[in-house]
Amino acid sequence: MTARRDGPRSGPAGRPLHLRTKLILVTLGLLAAICVGIGVLSHLAMSDYLTGQLDDALEPAAGRAGFPGDRSPEDDDDRPSRGVDPGNAAGQRPGTLNAVFDDGEAQVSALVLDDGSTEPLAPADLDLLARLEPADGPDELDLSTGHYRVDAFGISPTPGSDDVLVTGLSTAERDSTLASLGVTVAGLSLAGLALAGVAGTVVIRRSLRPLEELSAVATSVSQLPLSSGEVAIPVRVPPAAAQPGTEVGTVGLALNGMIDHVTGALQDRQASEMKVRRFVADASHELRTPLTSIRGYTELVLMSEAVSPSARSALERMDSESRRMSSLVEDLLLLARLDEGQRGEASDVDLTELVIETTSDAQASAPGYTWELALPEEPVVVWAVEAEIRQVLINLLSNAHKHTPPGTVVTTAVTVEADRAGLAVTDTGPGIDPAFLDTIFTRFSRADTARSGTAGSTGLGLAIVQALVEANDGTISVSSEPGRTRFRVDLPASQPGHIPDRDRSEDSPV
Repeated sequence: MTARRDGPRSGPAGRPLHLRTKLILVTLGLLAAICVGIGVLSHLAMSDYLTGQLDDALEPAAGRAGFPGDRSPEDDDDRPSRGVDPGNAAGQRPGTLNAVFDDGEAQVSALVLDDGSTEPLAPADLDLLARLEPADGPDELDLSTGHYRVDAFGISPTPGSDDVLVTGLSTAERDSTLASLGVTVAGLSLAGLALAGVAGTVVIRRSLRPLEELSAVATSVSQLPLSSGEVAIPVRVPPAAAQPGTEVGTVGLALNGMIDHVTGALQDRQASEMKVRRFVADASHELRTPLTSIRGYTELVLMSEAVSPSARSALERMDSESRRMSSLVEDLLLLARLDEGQRGEASDVDLTELVIETTSDAQASAPGYTWELALPEEPVVVWAVEAEIRQVLINLLSNAHKHTPPGTVVTTAVTVEADRAGLAVTDTGPGIDPAFLDTIFTRFSRADTARSGTAGSTGLGLAIVQALVEANDGTISVSSEPGRTRFRVDLPASQPGHIPDRDRSEDSPV
């Protein structure tokens, strides 16, 4: 069994209705229900009232026709009652009918016309009227001449006689009045609903305007870049919408307080980050000199002194670690300078030539790998800092051979689309652990077990790549699966023709 869960009411396109729309629809629905209720009750009350008037007028109309009569047993007149004359139209309203029945047989009948004359009733109408009994009370019948309210009266004082006078009054005036009442109520209700809809829309919009201001402020805050850097949140809820005492005002006041709190927290975070960055920059700068000295003295001892094999091994180990430490310090110093905005001047850079040069260097340093190029016929020019883009290529190519086994094919491709240039470095290594992809560009993030290389790393290479790419208004992405890992960089392309076409050397890697 599946439980049915009703969701929020939606508009024609499946979108949720606005609050003001819901309020207007609910208000109009309630008013429509009230109008319908008033209309129905008014119609029923007026119908009962007018029907009662017709019932009260039936007996006087019968009296004007001669009821009650004064028939006596000795009277041998052919008329059923000496005082009853259905044809007497004096004082009768047009449309009044009278008919005398003796033992269910019609004796005489008359219908008062508009000009005051009378005419007999149709046989079909008399058949319907003959069924009426004085004890039944007033009833309504559809006759050939219209709808009537009719009643039967006994007119013979003789016990056992069945002489009956049936009198009827047309309900045309009552029905017309009720129809007019219905039209009037419907018209007034529609006009009232239209007026209520317009007035309600204006009032509800004005009442919900502070809520819309709150929504605009919250939307503006949500679109601000708050993840890094100096962050200022200039928007606030206007004072008119942040007054305590109303629901919306209370929410506006709370939203302003939350924005102030978030602003303070972001400022504290930025101050803390700046302290760490300054410390890293200062520490990296200060460490360069002693590390250089350690390396120099170590090399001097190895070159000029005769030392034991164990001492030589220790000194070589010291030299190796000092070089690794120097590389780490240089990377940290580079990141610190990028964080502080210390960069070179951007210019037109021939990306194709840089790819050829850096790939040639990578081929020389890692001959056990297959290096391939996929370049367009014409040079691809980007607007960037040449030294930074060169560093990006060096790091990506170094990353490819450090974390893949010998024999891996590394392909560097350059493409251009509209105003963007694409650079892709793809290798056929074992791939990257999917759990590591989300943090692969994080500083000091390493996953040597994800790829089968043996060369260690500081975990800063790809972080430097991302920082350099973003500093040049570019983007970088990575996708990986066993047998194919691809880093793609997109950079803003310059207008073609800024850099002349250069001949590619014949010893470039293919």
